Amino acid sequence: PPLVAQIVRYGITGGIVTAFGVGAYWAGVTNFALAPLVANVFAYLVSMALGYFMHARFSFRETSGAASAKQSGKFFVTSGISFALNSLFVWLFTDVMGWDERTPVIAMIFITPAICFVIYRKWVFA
Repeated sequence: PPLVAQIVRYGITGGIVTAFGVGAYWAGVTNFALAPLVANVFAYLVSMALGYFMHARFSFRETSGAASAKQSGKFFVTSGISFALNSLFVWLFTDVMGWDERTPVIAMIFITPAICFVIYRKWVFA
């Protein structure tokens, strides 16, 4: 069914973009000794453009060649929601709970992408 195929494509694309973002976050906190929230900002900035093009072209099969300004705006709002969720996880796990700065990665991999899929499907690329 089309929904299943779209979920599979989203999973592949999301996996690549999430791995890229998580890798950037991980490198920031472990290799460059960045504060967790600073590393999260860095990870967000370096993976946002990759996510836009991959999701538009592959996950949701945008074929017009150029997304509308409205669609692009919706994507960036959803991207902001993704960033806010990941920042919440970083703050909650590292500052509030005092856990290791790598613990937010689990929520970044499973929770944020699931929420964003619904928003992308129902609003951005509907």
